[in-house]
Amino acid sequence: MKLKKLGAMAITAAMLAVTAGCGAVTTEEPSDANDSSAAEESGGDAGSLTIGFSNCSQDTPFFANMTPIIEDYAESLGVEVVALNADNDIAKQNQDIQDLVSQGIDILIVNPVNEDGLTAGINACNNADIPVVTVDKNVNSGNVAFVGRDNKEMGRLCGERLVELLGGEDATGTILEIQGTAGSTTMMDRRDGFHEAVDSIPGLTVVQSSYCDYDRSKAIPATQDLLQANSDIVAIFGHNDDMALGAAQVCGEQGLDDVLVCGVDGLMEAVLQIQEGTYAITTSNDPVLLGQTAVDVAVQIHNGEDVEEFIDAGTVVIDAENVDEYADPELDFATMVK
Repeated sequence: MKLKKLGAMAITAAMLAVTAGCGAVTTEEPSDANDSSAAEESGGDAGSLTIGFSNCSQDTPFFANMTPIIEDYAESLGVEVVALNADNDIAKQNQDIQDLVSQGIDILIVNPVNEDGLTAGINACNNADIPVVTVDKNVNSGNVAFVGRDNKEMGRLCGERLVELLGGEDATGTILEIQGTAGSTTMMDRRDGFHEAVDSIPGLTVVQSSYCDYDRSKAIPATQDLLQANSDIVAIFGHNDDMALGAAQVCGEQGLDDVLVCGVDGLMEAVLQIQEGTYAITTSNDPVLLGQTAVDVAVQIHNGEDVEEFIDAGTVVIDAENVDEYADPELDFATMVK
């Protein structure tokens, strides 16, 4: 795995405005680093700081990248990280967080398994006066800040661009929707945003799969079942690129080259397939920018600085019109910072 090292960003500029356009949607990019050190750029001297990081899992490329991104970037700031993996088990994640508290961490960064089940772990942090920063997914209460993205907007932007490619108001046909994890706010937001864009088009029908947990191996048989049960398939939307790539594989095997496949996350495999013409659209969910921003927020909190409750890391639509700007086989995900 190769990760592109990025300069630290000014958190006060991280609330990024998303602007819709025909060929691409971009957000304002954080400024590049100059000659100052990463620790200075992130808001001051990190001092003696130990961050506990509880990751929800390692079972998708996005989650697998998150841990080394946070570890490597924190190391560049002179910050220690103790990282644990919950294996998609909310009970284990609660226990992991309590174990991190007992190890004497100064601040917790957590990517929750789900938004509702971390009460015990969050309470343990609150009782020990350990600030909590959530990343990628939020919790209902108890955290100081959430570093993430507007998943509803990512789904909507993907849907809007897909409608354009299918013919706009005159588009017709069936779209297959490969769903993520049941009950996940990320899944529901991406779903709802996508439907905001496509449900107003009278000629389009959306048929949803069973829940595939963002897992390509589950998306492949789900796609096969949907293709067998439905006709006039014009597009497939996956709640992440990993599942959508599984769907694209099935379409290739069945000779369905005209089906437009799209997803969310900016996974480089998807970006490169856009270049090749075998994938249509992705919306970026750059984990490098996300993880580094979470570390910067943790350092600022440690330094006693005020931070926003929600820091939006922004997104960009990637399609055939702008793919050359983001394609880089040396990376795992398209990065929004050049």
